[in-house]
Amino acid sequence: MGLCVITGAASGIGLELARIAAAEGHELLLVDRDPAIEQVAATLSGGAVVADLSTRDGVDALCSRLAGNAPDLLMLNAGRGLGHAFMEQSEDAILDVIETNVIGTTMLARRIGQRMAARGSGRIMFAGSIVGYMPGPYQAVYNATKAYVNSLSVALSNELSGCGVTVTCLMPGATDTQVFERAGMQETPIGEMKKEDPVKVARSGYDAMMAGREQITPGVMNKIQATAAEILPAGMVAELHRKIAEPRD
Repeated sequence: MGLCVITGAASGIGLELARIAAAEGHELLLVDRDPAIEQVAATLSGGAVVADLSTRDGVDALCSRLAGNAPDLLMLNAGRGLGHAFMEQSEDAILDVIETNVIGTTMLARRIGQRMAARGSGRIMFAGSIVGYMPGPYQAVYNATKAYVNSLSVALSNELSGCGVTVTCLMPGATDTQVFERAGMQETPIGEMKKEDPVKVARSGYDAMMAGREQITPGVMNKIQATAAEILPAGMVAELHRKIAEPRD
């Protein structure tokens, strides 16, 4: 079935994507800054790269491991969350989110996407989010990075149309992963509410990618939220987001 590269595959949606790809018979190369990726890869009989994709060294490490080859599937899932008020967030934390979600994702899409386009085949999937449509008080930087990813993926889908490479953007809503804990958002309404199953989200994304779909938002309620966010005034959307993301005092 060919080589499948998945970033951010140590847990959450990335891990579920890896399990699906392994079950479908793909050769795996899994990437994460968490050393646990080595055990995940061993369990799924794949290769592992421990790399921090927020850095140029991390991006270089993955591209060097590919040794000039182009994978058949590239799932750009690595991402970092960040909650709380923007003015209270540390500059290091803000930069980590931007450098992981935006810069690392962009550079990998360009470097590996070039190889796919030169070969004339391949499938790329970006992990976007419905929050990319929402100005996000108490999650402002994260939402802004997802707006970037959502936009970049559709632009690349258009640019690459006809060359044999498809681009899909998976845009889920709140999903039951470690992202809220890592973002310090456990004591917020969104951190406490029931969330989407990452197994189902990953399956929706994988199937959409294999079908060559440009975008996929799993779940009826998520589709409604995404549509409402595009229709309602931005200030109203921001106020609604504040109600779910503001920490409880």
